[in-house]
Amino acid sequence: MADEPHPQLTRILELTADAPNFEDVGVAEAREAFEAMASFSPTFEVHEQYDTTVAGADGDLDARVYRPGEGDRPILAFFHGGGFVIGGLDTHDNVCQRLAAESGWTVVSVDYRLAPEHPFPTPLEDAYAAVESIADDPEPFGGDGTVAVGGDSAGGNLATGVTLLARDAAALDDDAPDIDHQLLYYPACGSPFESYGSREENAEGYFLERSTISWFDEQYVQSPTHARNEYLAPLLVEDLSELPDATIVTAGFDPLRDEGIAYAEALEADGVAVEHRHYESMIHGFVSFIGRVDAAEDAISVGAAALDRR
Repeated sequence: MADEPHPQLTRILELTADAPNFEDVGVAEAREAFEAMASFSPTFEVHEQYDTTVAGADGDLDARVYRPGEGDRPILAFFHGGGFVIGGLDTHDNVCQRLAAESGWTVVSVDYRLAPEHPFPTPLEDAYAAVESIADDPEPFGGDGTVAVGGDSAGGNLATGVTLLARDAAALDDDAPDIDHQLLYYPACGSPFESYGSREENAEGYFLERSTISWFDEQYVQSPTHARNEYLAPLLVEDLSELPDATIVTAGFDPLRDEGIAYAEALEADGVAVEHRHYESMIHGFVSFIGRVDAAEDAISVGAAALDRR
């Protein structure tokens, strides 16, 4: 374990320390603040980028397509982070652009509906419906029929939920998308009722704070009957076998560190092939700092290489 975050994060942590916590300003201002933070991130050219729609659980959702080149290609359905409350297509442009360019896969970023207006399970149902739609009809996106799922933080959680729903639907002989891989950047994997050492150890001072996680949970999990739902908290699942191979990235100064590590270990224990990369001097959200933090570049390359190997 590193003694302190990497020096390349110093200025970023100073800037975020001066900003009010999301829970202190409310939903609307939190969304504006997160969008503003993302606007300082450099963006990158991709062969083709355009906005479209994809089917959600209750009507079409906005989506953004990143094509790295001509011809039909495999598709990564990507779900952005933001605690299920903030974030959108614009906040993760740079991540999706680089994943597409480096992997050779087309990335479709899905703008699922957010809490508190749309609490659990709506965002997950949107994510699953979008993947179903892409898998059933990849042609509008230039897809070749191969589909993977991925995301960061809350988006990583949605990706895990989609793989579980698809596996369980297939076991019931229902139509289900065939998911080739799951790419998870510091995913949220635990129940709000569970306790993890990293949530205490990294409770304050490293961008994502324990109080903000609690606020996100309050917005997203509005009924106590959902708090132990396995599709919400994949670490509650007793059998993770027959899930897609996974690439999981975790960070040492992240409150979600321990649950990401635990999920990688649980998948491996149930026979799922996992590549787990741990960046001990990084914080939650570091992959979005492409162009400023070397480890972000490396983590993108790890994910892109895993997709390329498919």
